[in-house]
This record gives sequence, structure tokens and C-alpha cells, in this order.
Amino acid sequence: MAEQTTNFVDTLRVDNTGKTRKKLKHQLPLGTRIRRAWRLYVLLAPALVWVIIFCYWPMYGVQIAFRDFSPATGLTGGPWVGLKHFVRFVTSYQFELVLKNTVILHMYELLVAFPVPIILALVLNAVRQKRFSRAVQLVTYAPNFISVVVVVGIMVMLLDPQAGVVNNLMGIAGIPTVNFMGEPGWFRHLFVFSGVWQTAGFSAIIYLAALSSVPPELHEAARVDGATRLRRMWHIDLPAIMPIAVILLVLNIGNILSVGFEKVLLMQNPLNLDVSQVIGTYVYQVGLEASIPQYSYATAIGFFNSVVGVVLLLIVNQMARRIAKAGLF
Repeated sequence: MAEQTTNFVDTLRVDNTGKTRKKLKHQLPLGTRIRRAWRLYVLLAPALVWVIIFCYWPMYGVQIAFRDFSPATGLTGGPWVGLKHFVRFVTSYQFELVLKNTVILHMYELLVAFPVPIILALVLNAVRQKRFSRAVQLVTYAPNFISVVVVVGIMVMLLDPQAGVVNNLMGIAGIPTVNFMGEPGWFRHLFVFSGVWQTAGFSAIIYLAALSSVPPELHEAARVDGATRLRRMWHIDLPAIMPIAVILLVLNIGNILSVGFEKVLLMQNPLNLDVSQVIGTYVYQVGLEASIPQYSYATAIGFFNSVVGVVLLLIVNQMARRIAKAGLF
């Protein structure tokens, strides 16, 4: 009994000493803490400078969304007009079209492209032949290194109505040729599935990294209990990657109005403009491509896009924390 009491007192003393050390460490002046860990701050400095210059400093120019900006008068020279450009965008005839196209395209991409890397990672993790698994992983990962411009160029060459391989094969089979890049009904399908081909392998690596941390004992115990491969994937592997999947889902929904601008612009043409005109391309057209660039109007649209994205990010993250007990923050 006396020995137990002595051990308990010693434990309390150690715990209290550790808490005291942590408290004293947090009470040290900021300059002292920086001097002690100066090497870490030196490593952090380039990234911090980059973020300040390219992410935070440009925010100073957002004020032109609330002014009638002119290059001759500078950022602060134009008269303050408040929410004039925001009201103009919301009440314009283009608002409903670009908002609908942006949301539909992103949701379609989310429904198709989000589950594919998860399924691919689960299947590759379950394959027993590791050489075959690595070969498939390499083949699916390689398209990620191809630029968007090259991907769209490949699509144009393959789907060309005159000399495209796809239409030539259709002609041999007696099927009428189709102008895939010009048909509005094909635009979203081509955009989404070409994106899946390009990014699925890279996205699967994130889930494969999470699956590598699953203890093998769980699979061995489940195998002893008679669980099939599919049951083990459902009850062991899938819950292991669920927190990462939730975080990526929150980030994707937060970017619901930020559909890939470069790819949409490259695939866009007068024939499919009714379904391909999204907020990003509309900002580019009114802000840079127009004969008289409307800088303030374009900035207001971009700022509206960012605010909606932040609000959606906060809402979805809160829902994910309540439902799935996981979130971005």
C-alpha cells in the first residue's frame, strides 16, 4: 500500500513538472522562441514571402471592384461606387446562364471524378500482384504530367469530324460522323471524363498513402472470421480513408464556382458557348478580351466568386464535422 502511494505521488510530481515546463515554455518571449528555432523560421521564410507577395498583396487591388477604375487614375483614383458592379452582374442577362453552367459542370465533375480515385485506390490496394499494381498505378499516374493544352489538343485531333480517328472508325462502321467539339451536348461529357483520365491516378496516390497505414492485423483477423475481400474493403479500407475523403470533398465544394478556366477556354467555341460559358471565362472576356476592358466589373465578378466559395466552404465544413466527425478545420 505504501509503495502504491509513493508511486502515485511520484507520477503526480512528474505530471506537474511536465505541465510546469510546458507552461514556462509558452511563457517565453516571442523573440527568445524565434532565436531558439531560427533554423525552422529560415526554412519557412521563402514560402511565407511567396504567399505574402502573390496571395495577400494582390488583395489590395480588390478595391477596384468598388470603384470605377481607370488605368490613367490608378487603383485609388477612380470614384467610389459601392456595390454598383455587383448589382450589375446579378441583374444581367448573363448571370443565370454562367451561374447555371458553372454549377452544373462542377457538380457533374464532382459526382464522376471524386469517387473514381477512391475506387482505383481500393482496387490497387487489394491487388495481390504488386508488379501489376505498380504498372497500373504508373499508367494511370502518367497523364497527370500532360498539360491541359496538350490534353485538349489530343481531344481535337482524335475527335475531328474530318480527320479524327474516332470519326473515321465510326465512318467505317457506317455510323454518321459527329462534331464532338462543336456539339453542346458533348461538351460536359468530354470535359469531365478527360479530366478523370488525367487526374484519377494522381488523386489515388493520396488514398493509397492513407491505406498504407492500415494495420495488417485488421485484415488478418477479418480473414480468419471469413470476411471476403469486398467486405474487408468496405469495413476496413474505406473507413481508413474516409477522413481524407471528407477533407477533399469539402475543398472541392468550396471551389464549386471555380471550374478549370484554362480547359474550358480551350474547349470553348461559338457552337457550344451556351453550355461552356462559365464564370471564369466570362470574367476573362469582359475584363481582358473586350474591345473596352471592364476591369472593375470583372474584378467584382471574381470577388463575388471568391466570397461564395468561402461561404460554401464554411457551411460544408461545419456539416462534415457534425455528420462525419471530420473536417478541414
